[in-house]
Amino acid sequence: RHCTDVICCVIFIVVILGYIALGIVAWVHGDPRKVIYPTDSYGQFCGQKDTLNENKTVLFYFNILKCASPVVLINLQCPTTQLCVSKCPDRFATYIDVQASYRYKPDQWNYFKQFCKPGFNNPRKSVAQVLRDEDCPSMIIPSRPFLKRCFPDFSTKNGVLTVANQTTFKDGRGKTRNVTDLREAANGINNVLDARSVGMKIFEDYAISWYWILIGLFIAMIVSLLFLVLLRFTAGVLFWIFIFGVIGIIGYGIWHCYWEYDHLKGIPGSDLTVYDIGFQTDFRVYLQLRQTWLAFMIILCIVEVIIILMLIFLRNRIRIAIALLKEGSRAIGYIMSTLFYPIVTFILIAVCISYWAVTAVFLATSGEPVYKVMANETLCKYANLTCDPETFNTTNVTKLCPGAQCTFAFYGGESLYHKYIFIFQLANAFVFLWLVNFAIALGQCTLAGAFASYYWASRKPADIPLWPLFSSFGRAIRYHTGSLAFGALILAIVQLIRVILEYLDHKLKGTQNSFTRFLLCCLKCCFWCLEKFLKFINRNAYIMIAIYGKNFCTSAKEAFFLLMRNVVRVAVLDKVTDFLLFLGKILVAGGVGVLAFFFFTQRIPVFAQEAPTLNYYWVPLLTVIIGSYLVAHGFFSVYAMCVDTLFLCFCEDLERNDGSTAKPYFMSASLHRILGKKELSPKKA
Repeated sequence: RHCTDVICCVIFIVVILGYIALGIVAWVHGDPRKVIYPTDSYGQFCGQKDTLNENKTVLFYFNILKCASPVVLINLQCPTTQLCVSKCPDRFATYIDVQASYRYKPDQWNYFKQFCKPGFNNPRKSVAQVLRDEDCPSMIIPSRPFLKRCFPDFSTKNGVLTVANQTTFKDGRGKTRNVTDLREAANGINNVLDARSVGMKIFEDYAISWYWILIGLFIAMIVSLLFLVLLRFTAGVLFWIFIFGVIGIIGYGIWHCYWEYDHLKGIPGSDLTVYDIGFQTDFRVYLQLRQTWLAFMIILCIVEVIIILMLIFLRNRIRIAIALLKEGSRAIGYIMSTLFYPIVTFILIAVCISYWAVTAVFLATSGEPVYKVMANETLCKYANLTCDPETFNTTNVTKLCPGAQCTFAFYGGESLYHKYIFIFQLANAFVFLWLVNFAIALGQCTLAGAFASYYWASRKPADIPLWPLFSSFGRAIRYHTGSLAFGALILAIVQLIRVILEYLDHKLKGTQNSFTRFLLCCLKCCFWCLEKFLKFINRNAYIMIAIYGKNFCTSAKEAFFLLMRNVVRVAVLDKVTDFLLFLGKILVAGGVGVLAFFFFTQRIPVFAQEAPTLNYYWVPLLTVIIGSYLVAHGFFSVYAMCVDTLFLCFCEDLERNDGSTAKPYFMSASLHRILGKKELSPKKA
């Protein structure tokens, strides 16, 4: 063994160090509070400690009617003054009414002014000037805090949208408005609020049933292990039962089509052709034609003949595939530690995702407050231009645009660092993809090395090295980090291109240029196919790296041509393996899911008293089903890697050895018997 792809290894290490440096820089400049806490029109956080807003944790909008949707509110793009308040309004009121009655009803003014700008306490100021300068809101509406922002307290009464049981309100500008004017925002808000209520109930269900969910996942793990062990004895039986079942079902379909064809004989109109009746939206019309059933019967006959011919001509290769599946089950039985290696891969990927997410948040919040001119007059030429709040009152903007204000808009900046934040985000995404693919590659190479040590052992299990999984992991890290990083790099580049294409497709969805949409669709399809092909090549290249210790390109080339020389065996083994593993996943997830259904619905008398009382029984049920499928997928991915490794070793064994005393086969006795080379004797297994 020697180090492979050293240059790529050095580049990979440098990129990781640079990625760490990027995270540190983002951490220094970023401030996640910009995402967590709302920001008022003065660029101050609501609820920030040691500030005037420490006890003002909620953001209030002066005129929520100017906001198009809740998304606009959450993104702080609503063109109205935003103010931090200690609590949301709980009543209807307008500035006009409060000003008219402040002398004999001071309590109303004292309540209303908490929603005015800090320090404003001049109810004698004319209404026009107050609304122009936005010293106070023209109205307040009963609201409730959500996402630390005040949203109208919407509800429905007898199917009618209301706010505090009222369908109309005064807008403070002399008009009576209907609550339906807020419908666009209300629909989205109500859905989110309903989701919050459902979310609380789901959380309660998880809090009550988490113990039983873990038991269900443990049962799934045991069933998965048993299925892999039993494949040694049942792989052939399951496959042939399925195949003959398919042949039988197609045969029944042929008979049924003939019966329908013969039954329609002599019925008026049944001898018409599909061309005669043309296109019909009701498919049942075609079922009244003899020609339709004749076409179905011919198609099914062709499919039946193809399947039978494939079974006749590929029977030996199918037997080899089944024998390899059984051998894979035997190999896992000798190296049980491999079944738990996916946990290592999961931890590595979880670390990558966490670091990427934290870095992305800090990069996104690295900007400085940007202020823009907000004018009530739509014709103001300074509207939406950047401004400085400290010098704004000394400019001519307030004279040319009465009532204009310099308010906080978003976070950004003009420095070199801020200009390249988008590039940094792309780099963050690219390195994230690279690291995730490297973690997957490391797992595949480690498992391949362990299973290859099983295949090439002359006497199984006596000659299997001690701790084969840990030895393989050490070899992969020590000698082949560069090769694994090289393969992961190629895949990460293609995946980044796919991400960019998806982004462009999302941005251009509204365009009417059909050629652009067609070109994007073709590019997305091509790169999807390329990614699938590269994953296939990389997987087999990592197996060859684990076996022979060569560099990535050499291993990929040798693996590709080895597979091409055995292309029919590859296709047969791939489909047989996919079918059996899919059957296993459905068996595990479905079996445990049925058991969970009867348990959580209290239909098992023995455990009826133990079953928790839930708001939604489908919450733990779906969790158990999905979790069981993922558990089975984790175990079966090891099995699939085992079979692929043994297959490549098997092909290499056939090409390098001839079964003589000088060059004995390393394959198992069952595989050797299938080959039918009677004059040769393999190593004892």
